[in-house]
Amino acid sequence: MHRLNRQIRFSVNPFLEQTPRGSNSFASKPAGEGLAVFLSLWVELCSDLDPDTGFVVNVAEIDTIIRRYGIPVIAGRITERFRRGAHTSLTDLTEILEDAWAAIEDRFDEVTLHSLALDLNPYRKISIISEDAEMIYFTEKFDFAASHQLWNTKFSDEQNFQHFGKCANPSGHGHNYIIEVTVEKPAASPEFSIADYEKVVTDEFIAKVDHKNLNSDVDRFAELNPTVENIAVYAWDCLKDKFATARLAHVKVWESDRTYCKYSGPV
Repeated sequence: MHRLNRQIRFSVNPFLEQTPRGSNSFASKPAGEGLAVFLSLWVELCSDLDPDTGFVVNVAEIDTIIRRYGIPVIAGRITERFRRGAHTSLTDLTEILEDAWAAIEDRFDEVTLHSLALDLNPYRKISIISEDAEMIYFTEKFDFAASHQLWNTKFSDEQNFQHFGKCANPSGHGHNYIIEVTVEKPAASPEFSIADYEKVVTDEFIAKVDHKNLNSDVDRFAELNPTVENIAVYAWDCLKDKFATARLAHVKVWESDRTYCKYSGPV
């Protein structure tokens, strides 16, 4: 089974009678005019590969279906709320995503719609997933800078450099890390506070690792190598059970733009 993801970028002009469609889907289509609300929708589809084409589905077909049936639902609901001066909460956005899901889920032949994720900005998104129809998922990115050295006292110096390479440098080295923290909550549960969520992540994890030497400043890593894998587990342990109206679903720690570890607690 393969999972194909496609991002659809679009803009909403709540106070224009018609939003220009435009012709540059790389930037935004509908295009928006002047100051517009820019959003992007991630669509995840699942199926076995078509033996004749090697596709899950042609991405051009995804674009056509989502822009014809899904985007008008999202843009229309947002426009309607703007025009009557109504705040659009995460609960409201969940309902909008559910309506978009209903409008598109049967449009793909023999392909299953697995998830929809709406990027609210480059660092924050809200998602719904087919297996958890009653749940919503909220994800936000945070950054922190830290240094570490990877070393195992059971190894010889030669073995350490063989296993860890440059990361065994005695003076250590630094990373600009990114952590994505995803929480889940029932769609029908009380409203979720982004500000409270951010305070938990900042106080319970970021403050403990940011601008720190992980080996010497963080007790967890006094004996344990601060690999990206172990940092992800540490983040999970710091954050689990700390959110008042949501449950920690998983954390994803990026060591670079090519390396990350995702962790979701013991199975």
